[in-house]
Amino acid sequence: MTAKTILITGASRGIGRAVAILAAQKGWSVIVNYLHNDVAAQRVVDMVRTLGAKSIKIQGDVAREDDVIRVFREASTLGPLDGVVINAGIVAPPLALVDMTLERLQRMFDVNVLGAYLCAREAARQMIKSRGGNGGSIVLVSSIAAVSGSPNEFIDYAGSKGAIDTLTKGLAKELGPQGVRVNAVRPGLIDTEIHANAGQPDRARRRGLNTPLGRPGCAEEVAEAIIWLLSDLSSYNTGTLLDVTGGV
Repeated sequence: MTAKTILITGASRGIGRAVAILAAQKGWSVIVNYLHNDVAAQRVVDMVRTLGAKSIKIQGDVAREDDVIRVFREASTLGPLDGVVINAGIVAPPLALVDMTLERLQRMFDVNVLGAYLCAREAARQMIKSRGGNGGSIVLVSSIAAVSGSPNEFIDYAGSKGAIDTLTKGLAKELGPQGVRVNAVRPGLIDTEIHANAGQPDRARRRGLNTPLGRPGCAEEVAEAIIWLLSDLSSYNTGTLLDVTGGV
């Protein structure tokens, strides 16, 4: 498999971290973007390097345009980007929409929607052939919540992920002629730290029992799908929404 250089946003934990490790196992160079936890990001960089691959970490808030531009500029020190995983996102404690504050909604959409669009824009600017790029693959991390709507819990999060699905479909058509494929994965109940951040650390394990497979998924299972979409093995896939949900 051809060696690649990939940038992963939100790569210090969960699905992003799992993608970084799997990419390193294939000999790919990995840029680890993170927001706050420098120690966790450095730990991922160290794991990637231990596996024999190149890696750097770059702090940056995806909801800030200046940060996004800087992250992509600094990422080029490892070489031209072949792949970008737009993974950074947030969730908040469960609430019905009637109880959500403007501040919560603003931050949710700033990070999950505006952040994804800014990262996709900068990825396109670096990767499209008309601007000197080599083409490649962009993978966005959506959620099956975009289909279910997550009523009475995370309707804001679900809506933000619906925007990711739309971005995937539209951008695939824009960038296909420029040599860049754009796809998304839609995880279901995955046992990562994001549930604890929303105040329900046992949510995935509890609800995963009701899936056809009878369990939640793990970050590595989602990462395998992302790696496939980044790789040349998925060369005829673009505009694809790939569900990783245990059958939900």
